[in-house]
Amino acid sequence: MKVLLLSTYEKTGGAAIAASRLLQALRKSGVDATMMCRKNLSWWRGKPQSWSSIAERMMLIAGNISTFGNLWTMDYAQCGQDITKTKEFQEADVIHLHWVNQGFLAFKELEKIVYSGKRIVWTMHDEWCFTGGCHYTGDCRHYQMGCECCPCVRVSAFCNAAHRAWENKQRIYNKRNITFVACSLWLKRISDKKALADGQRILTIPNPIDTDIYKPLATPPTNKVLFVAQRVDDERKGLKYLDQAVKILRKRGEKVEVVALGRDIPYISDEKEMAELYAKSACFVTPSLQDNLPNTIMEAMACGTPCVGFNVGGIPEMIDHCLNGYVARYKDATDLADGISYVMANRKMLGRAAREKVLATYSEDFVAKRYIKVYL
Repeated sequence: MKVLLLSTYEKTGGAAIAASRLLQALRKSGVDATMMCRKNLSWWRGKPQSWSSIAERMMLIAGNISTFGNLWTMDYAQCGQDITKTKEFQEADVIHLHWVNQGFLAFKELEKIVYSGKRIVWTMHDEWCFTGGCHYTGDCRHYQMGCECCPCVRVSAFCNAAHRAWENKQRIYNKRNITFVACSLWLKRISDKKALADGQRILTIPNPIDTDIYKPLATPPTNKVLFVAQRVDDERKGLKYLDQAVKILRKRGEKVEVVALGRDIPYISDEKEMAELYAKSACFVTPSLQDNLPNTIMEAMACGTPCVGFNVGGIPEMIDHCLNGYVARYKDATDLADGISYVMANRKMLGRAAREKVLATYSEDFVAKRYIKVYL
């Protein structure tokens, strides 16, 4: 059995990292697996691989999608590249899609894949599979009406772009030969409520992690609180709530030093170096306002570092409140501060339980075996 994983990026972003880790886990379990990314088609049809991504962004600019930052929160999947003629695709028995946006696969390419007759598995790393274009819907409920009159679009000529994208997905999914996989129970629950999920098979399998890389250190941790985000200016990451919580703690007389990766120190790409940073930290805080199954929480817990996060998305599935970390009330900086205090005071006990949770739930062998059952 040959499995081909499809991902826009190889290791840029949480979804790509999760896909790469699954590739490694499958190979360790004896599966003949390969991964194709957008960069693998670097001069597809005589054009650089970035052309489709640029064209996709230009569509959003034409529709005047509010601010520049929002250009990366939506995808209409109108521009992409045909992979069905590649050797890797033709030889594969199972096609496993992950995050395939930003000009990698458009709807016409997705349709060819679905109608190829091959086994199709699609891991959802956010809400895009069931919206008209948004990766996270937030408080918006337009998806319940087929994403008509999308509030993000300000140019009338593009007012139905999200609805057309929604209809394209519905047409493709009607073939009903895709097994969708949600990384978290939270994502499965909201997927079940969306109209496009009607009649579809949706399973829940978490992302894997290499617990030989991400592991505790023998040396005692520092008193530093760690925060990690690829884009610290992304409001969805909630850094302002962490800043507020730190001010509250300092007013109480507690000595807290925050290290924000991406703000205070440069982003670290080396996994072993990153694992050491987690293991040396007193706790890891993720004040995300929307998230699926954050790799960062899994990484920190694997290193024996307890986590603090808001009660949102898949976070409370990972952090067991007061058992291996602390789940704070949503957008409550005071409770976030209480959580940091609690975790730092009980770091050893919580960290041991955090590591045990990862070994039992997110190990490579455990996750790979669950996917292999889906492939067969």
